[in-house]
Amino acid sequence: MTGLDQASISAILDTLGIKPVNPGATSGSSKGWIETSGPELTSFSPINGEPIAKIMMADREAYETIMNRAQEAFKTFRMMPAPKRGEMVREIGNALRENKEALGALVSLEAGKIRAEGLGEVQEMIDIADFAVGLSRQLYGLTMHSERPMHRMYEQWHPLGIVGIITAFNFPAAVWSWNALLAGVCGDANLFKPSSKTPLTAIAIQNIIAPVVDRYGADGIFNMVIGSRTDVGEPMLHDPRIPLISATGSTAMGKHVGEVVGGRLGRTLLELGGNNAIIVTEDADMDMAVRATLFGAVGTAGQRCTSTRRIIIQSGVKDMFVSRLISAYKQVSIGNPLDDATLMGPLIDEQAAVTMDKALEAAVAQGGEVLYGGGRKTIDGLENGSYVVPAVVSARNEFPIVQEETFAPILYILEYDTFDQALEIHNNVPQGLSSAVFTNSMQYQEGFLSHKGSDCGIANVNIGTSGAEIGGAFGGEKETGGGRESGSDAWKIYMRRQTNTINWGRDLPLAQGIEFNISE
Repeated sequence: MTGLDQASISAILDTLGIKPVNPGATSGSSKGWIETSGPELTSFSPINGEPIAKIMMADREAYETIMNRAQEAFKTFRMMPAPKRGEMVREIGNALRENKEALGALVSLEAGKIRAEGLGEVQEMIDIADFAVGLSRQLYGLTMHSERPMHRMYEQWHPLGIVGIITAFNFPAAVWSWNALLAGVCGDANLFKPSSKTPLTAIAIQNIIAPVVDRYGADGIFNMVIGSRTDVGEPMLHDPRIPLISATGSTAMGKHVGEVVGGRLGRTLLELGGNNAIIVTEDADMDMAVRATLFGAVGTAGQRCTSTRRIIIQSGVKDMFVSRLISAYKQVSIGNPLDDATLMGPLIDEQAAVTMDKALEAAVAQGGEVLYGGGRKTIDGLENGSYVVPAVVSARNEFPIVQEETFAPILYILEYDTFDQALEIHNNVPQGLSSAVFTNSMQYQEGFLSHKGSDCGIANVNIGTSGAEIGGAFGGEKETGGGRESGSDAWKIYMRRQTNTINWGRDLPLAQGIEFNISE
């Protein structure tokens, strides 16, 4: 394999404790692995389509074993002081630092990300650990004045319980950290169900954190189960022992999760599809806009929920912008993501490439025109990898295919005349995750960020749609799900709020001046 030979791959797997056949369930500690009788799952590398290693998937019995351990562990863990839980997360962050190179390479190997993005994902985990450590001393409640004399009121936050974490292939490591490390400092146990397309990354994470879990006696807190929808997925959704399910994936998947969990009055944190757009105004810095568009549309081969899907461009500068954008597209090196010169690796699998082909066919059938790209790209020695040429398509926002999220590097060019038209086009899709405007006009900037502007959970000015920092709450609106993860006060979803009133007097006055007296 060019860029990284087989001996180096074997060294990475050895460093991370990946074996030819791996158990698919653990309660987090070095002794927590469970041998199961579930079916076998093979992890294939999208780089060349070849198998990396195998997993013995968890069966229903293993799921119950892990859940029982998590329940018991939570009873003890919730009483550990939050700053002490923060110390454990600090050590987890240090363990990730020590294994950054190997884990980042495995993300590239298993998910197909270029090397820089694989390392960047692990860095995001480290940053989240640092954030969570500080958070462990800032789980603030509020005090408020009571209307009743000699009464004190306040609110506090308690650990919620067991948090179910369901992740997608495109961020096999970072999304786990968003949830598990914040939930950890909040005092929760968690159950991690990774994508079946990237199970080895999840196993590697568990191997990295196991020594820390052992030192803190936290067996049963950071759990992982790799299993089928029947044996693991659906039981998680229906399980009343899991008060919160955090799920990342497609809108269709999220609707099912929401219906099932909502049916038992559980909580959901849903991070679903995006149809992210950049508005480029006539006064925009075109160099910046082109660079941001290129990274947003081509980065991770268009397989980010925040990938740029639509460019809404002012008619007077459309031709010039598209010409410069296509020139930039032609310079994108496509190939083995483990080669440092590569800017775009493969799609996750052949089905993803077929979906891209069908989307382009639909765009043309609905009246669009492919201005650049599309189709497969053959890479010498990597013929079984699903490599494609990123596409630029002239289209209209009302095309049914434009209204959908295609998880591939397809960028639709949409034209507008007035800025109000641009905002209308921007918001007229079912999804609402990330958005951006490139402009040097204060009026356009503030209009984009105003109540009538972007209806997305993330709205940027003069930066692209992709690559959010961990300090802000991450998530979207409409069919994106409405959840928030990572920074700001996203920690509150992992806890339960309690209002407390203390009467320190000797009378028993009622609120709202109500009298309810009985004669003695």
